[in-house]
Formats: sequence, C-alpha cells, structure tokens
Amino acid sequence: MSDMITAELVDLDLSADTKEAAARALAERMVALGRVTDLDGFLADVAAREAQMPTGLDGGIGIPHCRSEHVTEPTLAFGRSAAGIDFGAADGPADLVFLIAAPAGADDAHLTILSSLARQLMNAEFTDALRSVGDAGAAAALIRGEEAGSSGSSEPASSGSSDSEGSEDSVAAPAAASAGAATGTTASAGDRPFRVVAVTSCPTGIAHTYMAAESLENAGRDAGVEVVVETQGSAGFTRLDPAVIAAADGVIFAHDVPVREKDRFAGKPTVDTGVKAAINRPADLIAEVRDKAERGEVTAAVSGDTPVERAGGSGDGYGTKLRTWLMSGVSYMVPFVAAGGLLIALGFAIGGYEINEAPSVMDHFVWTQADSWGALLFQIGGVAFGFLVPVLAGYIAYGMADRPGLVPGFVGGAISLTVNAGFLGGLAAGLIAGGVVIAIQKVRIPAALRGIMPVVVIPLISAAVVGFLMFVVIGKPIAEAQQGMTDWLNGLTGTNAVLLGALLGLMMTFDLGGPVNKVAYTFATAGIAVASPSDSAMKIMAAVMAAGMVPPLAMALATTVRGKLFDRTERENGKAAWVLGASFISEGAIPFAAADPLRVIPASMAGGAVTGALSMAFGATLRAPHGGVFVVPLIGNPFLYLVAIAAGVCVTAALVIALKGLRGPAPAATGAGGDASVPSAGTKQPVAA
Repeated sequence: MSDMITAELVDLDLSADTKEAAARALAERMVALGRVTDLDGFLADVAAREAQMPTGLDGGIGIPHCRSEHVTEPTLAFGRSAAGIDFGAADGPADLVFLIAAPAGADDAHLTILSSLARQLMNAEFTDALRSVGDAGAAAALIRGEEAGSSGSSEPASSGSSDSEGSEDSVAAPAAASAGAATGTTASAGDRPFRVVAVTSCPTGIAHTYMAAESLENAGRDAGVEVVVETQGSAGFTRLDPAVIAAADGVIFAHDVPVREKDRFAGKPTVDTGVKAAINRPADLIAEVRDKAERGEVTAAVSGDTPVERAGGSGDGYGTKLRTWLMSGVSYMVPFVAAGGLLIALGFAIGGYEINEAPSVMDHFVWTQADSWGALLFQIGGVAFGFLVPVLAGYIAYGMADRPGLVPGFVGGAISLTVNAGFLGGLAAGLIAGGVVIAIQKVRIPAALRGIMPVVVIPLISAAVVGFLMFVVIGKPIAEAQQGMTDWLNGLTGTNAVLLGALLGLMMTFDLGGPVNKVAYTFATAGIAVASPSDSAMKIMAAVMAAGMVPPLAMALATTVRGKLFDRTERENGKAAWVLGASFISEGAIPFAAADPLRVIPASMAGGAVTGALSMAFGATLRAPHGGVFVVPLIGNPFLYLVAIAAGVCVTAALVIALKGLRGPAPAATGAGGDASVPSAGTKQPVAA
C-alpha cells in the first residue's frame, strides 16, 4: 500500500461542491504523479461507473472508483470536504472521498489491498480517525496502516494483516470458523447460532463487494449470527466450502451483477437484493432471512439473474419494484417481438399483404413458389407473436416471485389472449400471479410438504386462483378497456394523430432504452401483434421506431460536424452511433447522455418529438417492430419516413451543438481543463433499460 497513496494524493481541504468536481480534483493529483495518463478519459470511466450505481455510502463516505486503461498503477487519492459532497447516499453528503483508480489489468495482489481498504471503510474508528487527522502525510500513513490507533483499527490496508476482515481472502477464515461451529466448537449442537452464507458482488468488484461483506459480518456478530461471505470481486473468488453451505440456515445474495454458480445455494431460505442494501441495512437482511427460515420458505432452484430480473431490493419503494417487475417481463418479450415481427414483415414482403389469408403451409407448400415461402415466414412469425402476452405475464411474475411465478404467469397471459384482454390483461395477469405466489410462500407449512411446494402445490393453487380471476372477475372489463383504446386509436386523425406521434417521440428519447422508452415501444408492438393490424397501429409503430433512431444518429452527426465540442472518447463513440442508430438501437446515445444529460436528453427529446409528429403527419406505416433502415422497403411512404427521421436528427444535432457551444471546446480538444460536470462516458448498457 505504501506506493498506492502518498501525501501528494491527499487533500484535507477539498473545496469541490459536486461529485464530478471532486473526482476531477483528486484525479488531477494522480495525473501530476504520472499515475493517470489521460485525465478526461479516466474521468469518463469514473462517470460510467457512477452511472451504473451511485458510489455514496451511509456514514458520509464517497468512493468513486473504476478500472481504466488510462491508469498506470493502482492508486488511491483521499479528500476531506468540510461542506460535504452529494454522492447519492441516502443519509446525505459525503465528507470523506476516496478515489480508487485501478489499471485495466491490475493484478490480484493490488486488488486485494484495495478490497482491504474497502472493508475498513465500514470501521467507524478508522473513519473517525480520518476526520480528525491533522495533515496530509499523517492521513496517508493512516490509510497505509502505518499509524496504529488505540484499538488497532487503523490497519485498514495492510495486505499482511492476519485479520480476516481486512483481506479479500477473508472467505477462508470465516468459513473455517463456521465449519468449526458446525462441529460444536462455537456452540453446542442443541444450541448453535443461526448460520447464514452470503455472496456479494458489484459491477467493478473493487469496493462495494467487500464493504458489503464487512457490513454483513459485523451485523452478524452483533446479532449473534454466524455469517460467512463469498466475495466475487475483480480478483476472482474462493468458493465457499460445500459443507458450510449445506450447514447454513439461510442465504443472502447482495449483488448487482449475476452471482456465479448460484445453483450451489438452492433449497435454502434466500434474500436476494442489491449490494448497497447489504452495506446500509445488513441487520435488516439478516432478520429477513431468519424470518423466511422460520416460515419454511426455500428456493427450489436458483439462476444467475441480473438486477432487472429480480424483484428488487427489500428496501426499494413499491414504485421501484413495480418498474423492475414490468421491465423483467418486457425484457423477455422483446426478442419474441423482434423475431416474430420481422418474420411476419418478410412474409408480407415476399408474398404480399394478402399472405395473411394463405392456407396453412402444412396443407399447401410448394418449394418453387415465392408465395409458399412468404406464407411459411408469416405463419412462423404469427406463432412467435402468439407468445408475446404469455411471456410478458410469465416473466413479470418471475420478476416478482422467481420460478414459482412462471406457471401462473404464463397461464394468466394465455387466458388474457383467450378473453381478448390483450396486452393490458397480460400486465394484470403477471402482477396478480406474482402476488398470489408471494402470498402462498408466506404461509407456514409442515416440513414434510416443503419438498413438493415448488413443483406441485404452488403451481396448482396459483394457476387456479389466477385463472379464476382472469376468466370470471377482471378479464372482461380489461378486454372492454382494450377494445375501447383500440377504437380510439383507430379513430385518430389529423392533429390528434400528430400530437400522439410527438408524445411517443418524447417517450422514446427520454431515457434511451429505459422504462419510459419501453412503455412506448411495448404499446406500439402490442398494436401490431395481430394477423391484421389496423392502419393506426402501423402508424404508431412507424413513429416509435423513427423516434428511437434519432438520438444515436444525431450524436453521430454532431460529433462529425463539430468534433471540437467532443472529447476523443465521444468522437469514437460517435462513429459507432451511426450503425447503432441506423439499426434502431437507442442505447447508442447513452454514453453521450451519461456524460452530459442536461444538454443531450432535452435535445434528443426535441428531435424525437419532431420525428414522431412528422411520421404520423406523413402517414408512414410499419409492420415490422424492429430493424431500422434495414426494413425501409417494408415501410409505407418510405421517402417521407426518412425525411421525418432526418428532420429529427438535424434538430437534435443542432441543439446539442448549440448547447455545447455555450460551454466551449471539450477539454481533450484544447488540452486545458474543462467543465468537470461533463466528462465523457463510454458506458455500455447491458439491458435495454
């Protein structure tokens, strides 16, 4: 650790008032020592990591960090702010800021040291000492572990420490302790403590992973619970002993990336949440898993779900959980939409619009006739489209209740189609199915029945309840509402249609693949998910796809026309944005929006609204739900459709150039310092979210 932080990397009077400015101030110290080669490139990587999840922690701590190709050696800078800086923590601003910079190819030894520091940040004596230290040299020595405090708590980063809590390899020691407890060395067999195994992991695997582990272990000691943690960080992970897992009474997953080999923990009461919940509310998570164990709740099978597929952290608000559940259903539905819609569109292109009346290819298929091939593609696509609502409902329920929710969700979605409740019915069926399964799981049952609950009892009862509600209670009202909405859309003409197109354009460009974008997209695809969609539904689909293409194409154009307003990373992203935009991948604009949201998002919304309105005004239609410029031959009024897209792209590009022009050239273009609030970002969006 001696070479990771020195007095030159410490600022005890950090004057920055924003997290971006704080990161820049500390990063400049790294640049001065040759630890960072490209200030703006490094800050872009920091911003990209911050966009994934805020790095503020309860207790007044901010830990911006990243792995970057612009870092020459693992480095830590520390700043202390008197006023406090907002890093997104629930309890307010941070006064202790640690900027952690790891090279893209950092070795395990360095990452172990950094993870040890992350663990010690959960030690109140250590953070109190940093708040009272008088000079930069002493602060650096304290962080290096060279000045012992009264209780020895100031050994946070000593890689040679024998304290298992301060090392990434801490899995082995707690595991051994837990194994000892299993043999009776800690408690008698008849009166042993409750045992929990946990897995923590975060996107970068440097800081939050180990803070969460330390926090859970501390809370376990306070509660008299044995907690053994497997940290799945950047330096790899050491698997928990299978005997330790087998002896555990419950499991806690605190993760923001998929848990590796998650099936090892099947059959245990499980709490599944984000990594920050383990840092901020470890006692609540331990209490929750104990409560589940007392009720006899177990997981039948476990998969490596991503955060969008989970029900959300137990401390999330209902709105956050609802959005996560809906996004789970939509994320699984979209591939069916794309595959089925494009197959149907190709069927129309080959066989003409009368192909929907062709007989089944099982009864009539001629290898040499184009119409037969068109009918084949159309009918395959129709089958794929038939899964849309059941998949939507099934995976909404899955997001709420894991695998037990699949059966009632799919059944409810299929019934929604049967009673003509459509897309709205699928949403309702998925939410009801998930709620029913969760309610059943809360009922205490005899141990003898627990084994058949996931495969027999839960599917039987939940499917029956959901089926009753969909057939008898809510199916018909939802079907009537669906029909009313369809009739209203079919009647839209003139000004009303143009306003609808503008609204859909605003939604498509607001969050670039996020929940609002997905609401508009799902609304459009639901309208064409029938054999003979209405003209209004095809106009809506055209407007939605056109608006979704605008942001990345506009960013590509802006970086081409006025490259000096963008740094090198953004200009490189702009080259890729041409292809992404042309392919209807709105996420291509995310790196620009993450770096400069106050300029990019409003400009994108303006261009999207113009394109959506013009598309509706021109009467462009689209039968395919995806494809971008590659399905232009399938578009009604294709020339005017491209004019609408071009108009929106020009509007957005002009606004972005104008707004960035007020700021001046990008720092990387001038060689001087720039606006710390607008670093470039190279974020990759893992989910269309």
